[in-house]
Amino acid sequence: MQDKDQFNWFRIYITRLYTEAAIVAGKLEDNQIPVQVLNKQDSMYNIAIGDYEIYVPVHLKDMAIDLLREAIHN
Repeated sequence: MQDKDQFNWFRIYITRLYTEAAIVAGKLEDNQIPVQVLNKQDSMYNIAIGDYEIYVPVHLKDMAIDLLREAIHN
């Protein structure tokens, strides 16, 4: 198995909500798709501004997209 740092990553999802990012990442990981979640929020002055970005390996992006579409439609 490859080390996560050896993948080329594709941004598959963006959200402002941590819980939504955690659910999406969990769904992908449950289906053996490696995930990186990048927290781009700035919490200066007790206000969270920014997004959570979810990345998957490029070679698994089509599988990940299909999985998320299926989850949304169910």
